Amino acid sequence: MLFLIAAAAFGQAIEAELTNLARSALAQRGEKLSAAGREDLAARQTFVREKILASIGGLPSTRSPLNARVTKSFSRDGYRVENVIYESLPGFYVTANLYVPSTGQAPYPALLGVAGHSANGKASATYQHVWISLARRGFVVLAFDPPGQGERSATFDEETGASRIGIGVAEHIMEGTQCLLTGHHFARYEIWDGIRGVDYLISRSDVDQSRIGVAGNSGGGTQSAYLAVLEPRLAAIVSSCYMTSWEHLWDKPGAQDAEQVFPGFLRDGLDFSDFALAAAPRPFLMTTAIQDFFPIAGARKTYDEIKRFYRAFDVEAKAGYFEYDDTHGWSKPRREAAYRWLEKWLKGKDDPGIEAPLVTEPEENLYATATGQVRTSLAGETIQSINAKEAERLYAARRGPSREIVRDRLGIEKYPAAALPGSKPVVIYLNSADNGADDRRAIAAAGFDVVTVPDAINPAPGPREAGYTGPYKRASSALLVGKTLPGIQVSHVLSTIDGLGNRPLRIFGKGNAAVIALYAAYLEPRIESVALEKMPVSYLAIARARFPRNLIDIVVPGVLKDFDLPDLAAALAPRPVYVVDARHPNGLPMLTRAAALEYPKAIVAPRPEGWTFEKIYAAFLQR
Repeated sequence: MLFLIAAAAFGQAIEAELTNLARSALAQRGEKLSAAGREDLAARQTFVREKILASIGGLPSTRSPLNARVTKSFSRDGYRVENVIYESLPGFYVTANLYVPSTGQAPYPALLGVAGHSANGKASATYQHVWISLARRGFVVLAFDPPGQGERSATFDEETGASRIGIGVAEHIMEGTQCLLTGHHFARYEIWDGIRGVDYLISRSDVDQSRIGVAGNSGGGTQSAYLAVLEPRLAAIVSSCYMTSWEHLWDKPGAQDAEQVFPGFLRDGLDFSDFALAAAPRPFLMTTAIQDFFPIAGARKTYDEIKRFYRAFDVEAKAGYFEYDDTHGWSKPRREAAYRWLEKWLKGKDDPGIEAPLVTEPEENLYATATGQVRTSLAGETIQSINAKEAERLYAARRGPSREIVRDRLGIEKYPAAALPGSKPVVIYLNSADNGADDRRAIAAAGFDVVTVPDAINPAPGPREAGYTGPYKRASSALLVGKTLPGIQVSHVLSTIDGLGNRPLRIFGKGNAAVIALYAAYLEPRIESVALEKMPVSYLAIARARFPRNLIDIVVPGVLKDFDLPDLAAALAPRPVYVVDARHPNGLPMLTRAAALEYPKAIVAPRPEGWTFEKIYAAFLQR
């Protein structure tokens, strides 16, 4: 007899569960804030900072030497540009352009200019309009490339002249996935680059350190909001085309880039307006686009909250808002709103903010490196390489697994179990790699009932929607509400097992679903044996890899502090564990002898082309 656990389409039950958790968290937040007074909000400022710091794994504890240097400079009408390189961490090079007014009297007010997800980073023509316009207005502007953009591609290939993964969002997601394994976060490095940028501005005699602001659009608007929370030296903030509310963002378009997904953000009762609250009483301007994919209804709701927060501190005039009826981007109306805000709060002037005509620079004129890429000019560190060293350190000191540790790390919950009648032994079958029909027929022919758990697997990533796969969206949503996708999926497997009575159990997992099978086998001693096919070899290998792909759905934040996948498999002894056709983090097959070194207590084998399930898994199927 062949069982199929009926469920909605893949992931729909999980997505409904996550949505309920998000809605509940937002409702509780609203109730709490509705009665908050000034003292409550002052205490909440500290709470917001602490929660965000915790979610990114904290900031570096020491400020290493910046080793800042100017590699080139040139002059234009009303300003000059210095191409600058500084090290926010040892060997972690930040490429920047410093725009310095050639008129007026130093020390000048200054701006930290943070780029959005432009492939060319700081050199985007749109962003150059802001930097040049402000320099002509008497501001020093330090505009820098975010990691993975402009001159800072982590996976730049000299032969092709392009990123191996995809510049911007794709590199952020890749490195962001790796950072989660150590309990760190991609945003940690963006924020630290900005904080060290402020250090650089303060080091200059031509900058008035009491009048430094930050401004950015899209991904730069994200960074501006984060720096508003964690960089107290900023005197004014402009966040363009980012601020909205999770009530409106959750359903569509949902979770965005790796740096915008803080684990536990919604569970902890946070929302977009908390970025501005943490900045109060400093001036904070939201600029928005009515046709943005960041919902305008959410932006308006958030601004209402911010006004209420600032009113409680008697500084409502410092809560700014501007919207314009166009699409996502730092268009001229929003740029001019930024000029007005910065003139008012950093120079004490009421100014119409009109942007005068200007000529932008060819991208290569703004290169701080000799080749236009850090990788080919300076090599140095990447987020991946820094995080890999942290992963090695944590792995060497890991506690090792126990059922309590694994349950806590996954966040396991119990779901109601539906009784599944039958008398045959059962194979729980989880496959995220292919259809698996031949596998299931072979298992049934060997005398087993086959039980599938659709909510315990993710189908292949499929087409990307705005740069994000379905598994990425689902995993990110789980993180936001303080869950892990593997934890939810393992919980569904364990609840299914509860409904099977005392029948003999085995479990098979293929692709990323093999990780779910391994967790379930570790936590459920009734499972007699486990077969793992095409499983990524280890979390440590993912952290070490230069080009891992499509693994966010198996990541558990901070897991390398405690255990790795081979630790779980070893702990199953003497139960048989079959590791077949193990995979590198880039999806390519491993040599069998290399996999055997990782899984010395397992039965490790290849799966040659054309070999049937019965041939490969004869021992697993033996009754």
